[in-house]
Amino acid sequence: MGNTPLKWYKQNTHGGGVRDPLVIHWPERLGRPGGFRRQFCRVIDIVPTVLELAGVKAPKEQDADGVSLVPLLKGGKIADRPLFWHYPHYGNQGGTPGSSVRCGDWKLIEFFEDGRFELYHTGRDIGETKNLADSEPDVTRRLHALMTDWRKRVKAPMPTAKDGGAS
Repeated sequence: MGNTPLKWYKQNTHGGGVRDPLVIHWPERLGRPGGFRRQFCRVIDIVPTVLELAGVKAPKEQDADGVSLVPLLKGGKIADRPLFWHYPHYGNQGGTPGSSVRCGDWKLIEFFEDGRFELYHTGRDIGETKNLADSEPDVTRRLHALMTDWRKRVKAPMPTAKDGGAS
């Protein structure tokens, strides 16, 4: 697998599919290298970050999910927020259609083929080995509502039975 202790690999919603390091090096604009920061972000944060660094105001249609990482790059913090991943298709490395949300240390995965959920507390279980969906139904419902609302807001494409996903 190569991602130990993370579960799975690219093109899926488990930790091995969504956790990658981000390296930004621009000493002329950011000053001395600030070292390592432990902050979760998504690719969608790159556009608002680059726009702010370039002094360009983001257009109104800019996806509201992305945030500028400039405060983080300058030694500050950015607000915690739910992070979403959406794979409405099969991946060439075995990934199946699904979505996930990470909110704090909690991570919920919804699999579209069969409608099942996996819930993990990644602070205690980084390898996503103990599914807590049945033992933590309130957390599962809360995170699923967040994920469902996000998919509606961003008009996320959903698989159909014809695509091999849940109908």
